[in-house]
Amino acid sequence: MKIQETIPTTKVERAAHFVGTGVKIGGNYIKHYTQKLVNKDVSKDELHKDNAEDIYGTLSKLKGSALKVAQMLSMDRGLLPKEYQDKFQLSQYSAPPLSGPLVTQTFVKSFGKMPSQLFDKFENQATAAASIGQVHTAVKNGKKLAVKIQYPGVANSISSDLRLVKPFALRLVGMSSIDADKYFDEVESKLLEETDYELELKRSVELSNECKHIKNLHFPVYYPELSSKKIITMDWLEGLHLKEFLATNPSQEVRNKAGQALWDFYDHQVHKLNKVHADPHPGNFLFLPDGTVNIFDFGCVKEIPLDFYKAYFSLIDRTIYNDKNSIYRIYNELEMIHPTDTQKEIDFFFPLFKKMIDMLTQPFTQSIFDFSDERYFGGIYEYVDYLSNLDEVKNSPKARGSRHSLYINRTYYGLYHILYDLKAMINTGYRQQ
Repeated sequence: MKIQETIPTTKVERAAHFVGTGVKIGGNYIKHYTQKLVNKDVSKDELHKDNAEDIYGTLSKLKGSALKVAQMLSMDRGLLPKEYQDKFQLSQYSAPPLSGPLVTQTFVKSFGKMPSQLFDKFENQATAAASIGQVHTAVKNGKKLAVKIQYPGVANSISSDLRLVKPFALRLVGMSSIDADKYFDEVESKLLEETDYELELKRSVELSNECKHIKNLHFPVYYPELSSKKIITMDWLEGLHLKEFLATNPSQEVRNKAGQALWDFYDHQVHKLNKVHADPHPGNFLFLPDGTVNIFDFGCVKEIPLDFYKAYFSLIDRTIYNDKNSIYRIYNELEMIHPTDTQKEIDFFFPLFKKMIDMLTQPFTQSIFDFSDERYFGGIYEYVDYLSNLDEVKNSPKARGSRHSLYINRTYYGLYHILYDLKAMINTGYRQQ
């Protein structure tokens, strides 16, 4: 079977899928506005649902970076209509898997051997399939293993895919006029790293070792001799994904235990290592009944430049707002305010940023934080929705925020969402000065 028959790999083939999707979306809009002529009360819910299905259908066929963008967007619940969130969240757990012949072909190219020659037992049916690769179970020397196999053509299509998906992504978040090149450059660099399984293997071993002292976390053992540029082999980890875990109705003690492990995991990476597992969607964690969390995917790691780290986390200190010169300097360093901004622009964006920062940094200013607080999270979602509907924000041609903030913000949004779903009470480590 030819690779192209399963996953479109050429630029022309992949572009054709996007064009076809654009036509479908155009048809959805025509249908919506035709119905609105007859009934002015027709809502956009059905339009969003149709568009979400068409976009996700295309991205799931293309896989790779195109599907990864959907996964990233699904993590920020404040930006997308619910219909898109529900559909795009599928990319966190599952996507249509590769066929058996393509899996075998990847092994033969990597090792010159078929899976049956490398393992005592190998399951041809994937147990999980997501954006960059899929996972199979195997057995060797009595040990159950997880074998992650990268989809063909993923690395070669990243640049062209991002150019194609960019208009969709910006339109979905209501910022189609913004100059977002620096953010897409950052996404491209991270996606290229995610397709480098040799780099992922190295980082997986390093970060697992550097975080193994953290209570209630568990990491797999990795097997370099059974890994390659397109394959990573590690111990199979048991556990439930977050939704399944919560369905077992774990006690508050167990929820707190799991949440604390995740908080400590990220706190140690960010503040001690200055590099962080920057893909905290629920599909990358498995939860055990006693509150232990298994972590197994280090494909996306963000190394945090020291100057950015100092400026970004200085905003936790509320007293800094007493010094206007300092705060303007920090806002400039973080590219939230630009030297070319008019006074009118500064006066508009300054209070918006201050309020958002005050909200997002609240957990860092309290020794114990209750992530089940509906008012806190409801306030964040309402404010993000308010911001996304401001004409000055939607129509601003300037991207506001450093490229480094993209994955750091994503990391904390993802972590907060998981802790909120866990309804966890967390000891943040904050000490009153």
